[in-house]
Parts: sequence; structure tokens; C-alpha cells
Amino acid sequence: MPRGSAGRWLFWLGFYGAILSGWAGLMQMTASPLPGLTAAEYWDALCISAENADPVALFAMWGLMSAAMMLPTFVPAVRVFGELGSARASDGASMAALVSGYGAVWLVFSALAAALQLGLAKAGAMTGVGQSLSPSVSVGLLATAGAYQFSTVKEACLSKCRHPLMFFMQHWAPGLTPAFAMGARLGLWCVGCCWLLMLLGLIGGAMNLLWMGAATLFMVLEKLPEIGRYLTKPLGAALVIGAVAQLVTVFSSGG
Repeated sequence: MPRGSAGRWLFWLGFYGAILSGWAGLMQMTASPLPGLTAAEYWDALCISAENADPVALFAMWGLMSAAMMLPTFVPAVRVFGELGSARASDGASMAALVSGYGAVWLVFSALAAALQLGLAKAGAMTGVGQSLSPSVSVGLLATAGAYQFSTVKEACLSKCRHPLMFFMQHWAPGLTPAFAMGARLGLWCVGCCWLLMLLGLIGGAMNLLWMGAATLFMVLEKLPEIGRYLTKPLGAALVIGAVAQLVTVFSSGG
């Protein structure tokens, strides 16, 4: 096996291992280690105690979510990078640098999401596990995420994510540092595409495995050109309808 091929093989082994580790970590975090407590109750106690919060625990939670949910959406771009690398003297180390740049951007997002969850929890609008207690937060997030699906910003971000070959042809440069920079730029486009979809977890609970699995599948499919174009706007319409329905429920219940 050529040396470059061996490096790419090792890279893919580590890449998919990181995804599996992310999901394994999330599954472990959703299982309460204390008898008599549900996972939600355990995380509530851990993340938001009487007057204290643990920002490290929240950051770890969001970091694992980002790794488990967003790395699968990056597979097409990494494959294109690897194929181009075969002809442009790139190797597994460059592919790892690309993913590192991408992951670094999502770690920044994780820190911001953890800070948002922490602030809302301390304000009494959210539980420690990221479940909204405020109808206005839920309605606002649903409506904003739905409207964003129709925006030109969303379309521009999706365009970069759906056509990585064009991105690499425009920004390609050999070496680890350029690979990291390209990964970070793609990470920024990806955050621009998916940040509100990720934050939707704050409505039903950020540690809800069913939501995480469904959201991951949707975001993977949305980035595929032939499939995603049929999904983006219908989801936006569904989210706006959900916001209206929740608003009607709030008014009808007098809350």
C-alpha cells in the first residue's frame, strides 16, 4: 500500500472513531449514574445547582454534540479533499488538519451555546439539561429557525457546504496550515448553515438522543445537493407552523 494511501486509511479510521466516540459519550451522559434519578434530573442537578452552574459540564456536553452531529455532515467535503489530495500531494495529516480546523470552529460554537444555555437557565427560562421553560423562548426559536431556512444567508451557506469541490478549487493551497484554514472556513459556513438547527435542541432538551439522531440525519441530507434542495424550505415551513401552533396553545391556555 502506498504511504499516502496508508495515511488516508489511518485518517478515516480515526475520523469515524471520533464520531463513534462522540455518540458513545453522549449515550453515557444521558444515562444517570445515580440510582433513583433520571438522566434529565441528574444533569439538572449537575449543571444548575441552587445558585451555581458548571460551565465546563455544559461545554463538554455541547462539544460532544458538535462532534457527534456535525462530523458526519463533513464527510462529503473530506472525501473531496482526499481525492484532490491524491493528485496534489496531500496526505492523511493534511486531512486531519482540515478536520481540526472544522472542529475548532464548532468548539467555539459549543462554548457560545453553553453560555447561552447557562444564561437562560440562570434566568429561570431553561432547565439544566437545556429544556425550555419559557413559551416565548420556544416560540421565538422555532419561528427564527423556520424563517432562517428561507433566508439568502442560509442559501449561501448551504451552497458552500453542498459544493465543496468548488470551494477547494478556489482556496486550495498545500500544507497543514492551509488545510487547517480551509477546514476553519468551511466550519464557519457550516455553523452559518446549522447553528439554529442545533439550538432547536433547547426546546425539548439538548441531551435528547432521539432529537440528536433526527437532527443529524436531516443535516447530513440537507447538505446533499440532489436531496437537500427538497428539504430546506419544507422544514422551514414546518418550524414556522410549529411556532404558530405553540403560540396559539399559549394564548388559549391563558399563559
